[in-house]
Amino acid sequence: MTAHATQILIVEDDHALREALLDTASFAGLDATGAADGTAALELLAEEHFDLVISDIQMEPMDGHTLLREIRSRYRDLPVVLMTAYESIQSAVNALREGATDYLVKPFEAEVLVARIGDWLPPAPAPLEDDVVAVDPVSRRVFELARRVAQSDASVMITGESGVGKEIVFRTIHRHSQRAAQAPVAINCAAIPDNMLEAVLFGYDKGAFTGAYKASPGKFEQAQDSTLLLDEISEMPLALQAKLLRVLQERQVERLGSNKVIDLDVRIVATTNRDLRREVEAGRFREDLYYRLNVMPLNVPPLRQRREDIVPLAKALLARAASRSHQAVPAINAAACARLMEHNWPGNIRELDNVMQRALILHQGEGINLDDLVFEQMTPAVSAALGAGVSEAPRAVAFESADEDDDELAGAESLGGDLKDHERRLILTALEEGRGSRKFAAEKLGISPRTLRYKLARLRDAGVAVPGI
Repeated sequence: MTAHATQILIVEDDHALREALLDTASFAGLDATGAADGTAALELLAEEHFDLVISDIQMEPMDGHTLLREIRSRYRDLPVVLMTAYESIQSAVNALREGATDYLVKPFEAEVLVARIGDWLPPAPAPLEDDVVAVDPVSRRVFELARRVAQSDASVMITGESGVGKEIVFRTIHRHSQRAAQAPVAINCAAIPDNMLEAVLFGYDKGAFTGAYKASPGKFEQAQDSTLLLDEISEMPLALQAKLLRVLQERQVERLGSNKVIDLDVRIVATTNRDLRREVEAGRFREDLYYRLNVMPLNVPPLRQRREDIVPLAKALLARAASRSHQAVPAINAAACARLMEHNWPGNIRELDNVMQRALILHQGEGINLDDLVFEQMTPAVSAALGAGVSEAPRAVAFESADEDDDELAGAESLGGDLKDHERRLILTALEEGRGSRKFAAEKLGISPRTLRYKLARLRDAGVAVPGI
């Protein structure tokens, strides 16, 4: 994330005074935005990032104390300074006990406000990379820790739900390590069949097995003097875990079909979306390998626990999607931003990426509005597990999970005509972008291949020309 100018939100219901404060900030070279009341302030906070809030106490309908409590519940580290008349000093003192950063007594000179702003602002965080969006203090701490961890050569275990951005944390570790000059290497242990994983990981010589017509280095050799990511390590079969442990202990590898020992200088980073301690207790993961990999544990919280990242991430993902399709980047209006903030994101950043790509396809005019947001439908079990309690957007398309049976899939036919038309356009667009690839389309839409096959069959039955079919 690139550095940004200091953003100040001034909340004052007196129009003349609000404009005077905004002018004062502008003359001092500060970027300030005004809000007429607490409700408007919360709407702006949901849409944009601010470094400081300066608010009056006496306002209607939401006073400064209520606004302070709302901000503390949503943005706990955001500095809030309250303005009060002389006769209300006790009210300001009470606000300090409630978490206010400071208070100003009206009337005050413009120079006093400008001089003290620097004292209220938090220390400027160290800049992060261009591909890292970390506004929420929770995520900033994760990336700051990743940069510190990078200075050692210890093995790192990155944990977190699917789609939280574990690979971005891996790239941050590599970028700040002494191995950054070499390209990092990654292998997804869940994406390669068990009978091929060993060959891909360790390499093989010519004739090692049927079809091995030439020698091939494995991922360990490719990562020599660099960093190797073992993505979704919990999916690795137990037999191969034992061989991996030996390689990590000996720092040596042998290709399949070869007796030649290759010395290794590779830094290992592993990721998992499971609780590895429970996997060890259940006998599905080796305890000795767990301790070998878990020298430095690093957990990436789900998106619902770092809500200040949601809108900045949405804007970054929207910009990336627009760039790929050579479109102008549309703005996201306040109502859409508020809806994004309300959603609990069971699919985390990957789900957010899907939603923004769909919004880019569906939007008309200059901006993204509420009707352009199409969310995956959560099953009752997932909703209960997350404690979401948030109803989906009225226009959300129901993309079913892979575990639903045919009767449940058929239930999608009850969707209204507008929704089915939205769904049809999303599917056809994804197929066109993937040049007819069903795998590409399913991944982009966030649905299973089985669900996509069902929907394509329905489209064909309806006489729709489907690309690649």
